[in-house]
Amino acid sequence: MNYEFCIRTDPGLARENNEDSVTVDESTRLAILADGMGGYNAGEIASGMATTFIKSELGRWLSQAGRQANAREVRRAMEICVDNANRSIFNAANSNPQYSGMGTTLVVGVFQDGRLMLGHIGDSRCYRLRGGELVQITKDHSLLQEQMDAGLITPEQAAVSTNKNLVTRALGVEDAVLLEVNEHRVDPGDTFLMCSDGLSDMVDDNGIADILRGGGSLEDKVGRLVDAANGNGGRDNISVLLAQADAEAKKKGLISRLLGK
Repeated sequence: MNYEFCIRTDPGLARENNEDSVTVDESTRLAILADGMGGYNAGEIASGMATTFIKSELGRWLSQAGRQANAREVRRAMEICVDNANRSIFNAANSNPQYSGMGTTLVVGVFQDGRLMLGHIGDSRCYRLRGGELVQITKDHSLLQEQMDAGLITPEQAAVSTNKNLVTRALGVEDAVLLEVNEHRVDPGDTFLMCSDGLSDMVDDNGIADILRGGGSLEDKVGRLVDAANGNGGRDNISVLLAQADAEAKKKGLISRLLGK
């Protein structure tokens, strides 16, 4: 399976600084997105530490383990690297009063041939578009999600709630954190969207789906998603990561080899 990636982060219209961080290591098919929180520029520090540390440590492990590493091994490597990143952010926050209480959400994905190992903490999300249908494949670690799960509020009430940004789990806030990891099958043609809540709070799922179903390159779609969030107010930083699975390159490579080209 061949994968194409495209990323973009934007401060939005209401904030001067950008506390989001997003990165891809295409050689190991590792994608990471983080949305920082905290006073001063602490959120920016936390999210940057998370993406830099995990890209370095997990990327190194993946490059050594190769793409044939099994799901259990990848899951364990993700958990260890995220735990180490959590401790680094937590220790930095406790050793510098200016960064006290800083933390970050996290979405981290390892794309293998027909499989995505996906981990997340907080309310940054991952969606999958398959056959024109958009599905959210992460479940927010947030007060709103807990209230919906308990039947206390409806999704419609949650959409207009003033408690949108209250997460129940974040990287770096405590000395230990639980990374939720799930394995997903990948089919040729699947498109995966990772995003901060600066997108999902500004553009509803139908709007996101319409853009992803539209024509154009991944870069075009990333731009339209950011523009849509800003067009609806841009009240937060906006980060978008698109990954598209395509078996065509692999098939062409095989045909070329068979033909001796």
